[in-house]
Amino acid sequence: MVQRKIVYRAPRFDVEQVVEKLQDGRELPRTIIRHPGAVVILPVLDDGRVCMIETYRVAIDRWHLELPAGTMDKGVLPIELAAMELQEETGYLADELVLLHSFAMSPGILDEKMHLFLARGLKPGPAAKELGEQMHNELLTWSQIDHMLRDGQIADAKTLVGLLWYLRYRQYA
Repeated sequence: MVQRKIVYRAPRFDVEQVVEKLQDGRELPRTIIRHPGAVVILPVLDDGRVCMIETYRVAIDRWHLELPAGTMDKGVLPIELAAMELQEETGYLADELVLLHSFAMSPGILDEKMHLFLARGLKPGPAAKELGEQMHNELLTWSQIDHMLRDGQIADAKTLVGLLWYLRYRQYA
């Protein structure tokens, strides 16, 4: 049995001290960040361009090119959150949202599960950014994205996963 103790509670995550029992019987303390999960959206316009956001990230003190995303709320399904975050951050509404893949962000220290959605049939509208969301849309071709990926201009992990998954497996989407 694993012993657990919350050592810090933040608005969007908890930090938990866990004692893992090893196969040989020894106990090893671990610190885990407990996160409710998130969605990441790959918005592809009818002309093939991708709507990404350039956003300021205070944790790394720089502007970052990312796919729109958001943290899960209790009682909200991932597909519902994907639709809300897409509209809030980009202004676009999607006719179709397709779950492409779910993945673990950093399973060595974090239990966050991200759900990657493809958004198609996009219709522009007004964005409804939350307090602190400093961002604007960037509409990019796949050729531009390819160059940015190759040159290391895109560094956000969820964005790398989403773009690279789609580039490799889009025929299944």
